[in-house]
Amino acid sequence: MPEFHVALRTAVEARGLTLERLRHRLEERGLRVGVSSLSYWQSGLRRPERPESIKAVAALEEILALPPTSLTSLLRPRRRGPAPYAAIMRQAAALGRLLEELGAVVDDRRLHIAGMYESVRVGPDRGILRRETSQVVQAHEERADRYIMIYRADPQCDVERVEITALEDCRIGRIRRDAATCLVVAELLFDRALRTGETHVLRYELTDPSGGEARDYERGFRFPAGHYTLRVGFHPAALPVRLRRYARRAAGDESVEELTLNSHHSAHLTASSLQPGVVGIGWDWP
Repeated sequence: MPEFHVALRTAVEARGLTLERLRHRLEERGLRVGVSSLSYWQSGLRRPERPESIKAVAALEEILALPPTSLTSLLRPRRRGPAPYAAIMRQAAALGRLLEELGAVVDDRRLHIAGMYESVRVGPDRGILRRETSQVVQAHEERADRYIMIYRADPQCDVERVEITALEDCRIGRIRRDAATCLVVAELLFDRALRTGETHVLRYELTDPSGGEARDYERGFRFPAGHYTLRVGFHPAALPVRLRRYARRAAGDESVEELTLNSHHSAHLTASSLQPGVVGIGWDWP
């Protein structure tokens, strides 16, 4: 059985209707649903849960020429709230202390990741030299004026040598490091506080010259997110013999898929409508 957002998006694409046209058709039936809400529904960032929203979904079944209950039956109850940090990383206790020092325990409730692209470079010594991240965040609440970056390094890392550089549309604020767990947490500050629904694009870079031999790179998500792309590039003198993409949902299920290194010595993954959990690329050395 498909997930609700997949079924809705497929039906909308099949009918060739714009979201604005869907909004208008719903309004003709006395149902007010914004274009942004329809976009959230079909991307999986939000689900219709209020009684008025469920009525709108039932009307969409008619507008999209779908069988009755074909969409509403997919709105199964699901666990509310974010996944705990412990579900996506072993260093959750130490991370909680670092976030508390920044007063950032609830910050991730104010923003969600609409899109993220990461490029990771593995050097000739098999260590991760550089990570560049571009992302689009959207405010769920007022006063969202920063993004909290979390970096979990390899066990051999010297966290004091980790450097974070703001490249576009942000600046570096306070940084906290924990040598015992190889964690680095940093504020990426915006030029102003965002209004609810407003988006912000930022780009930053992290370098870690002290890390040891790397065997994977992964990104954890506590909340549902939009689109994620990860590219890992390898130095010609240090090429892996096997690569795989993997995903671990916070609910416990895991999937693994083989990847192939291209002629540019890189591999990538893309994922959409992410649910809480971890996605990443792992590799084996000769």
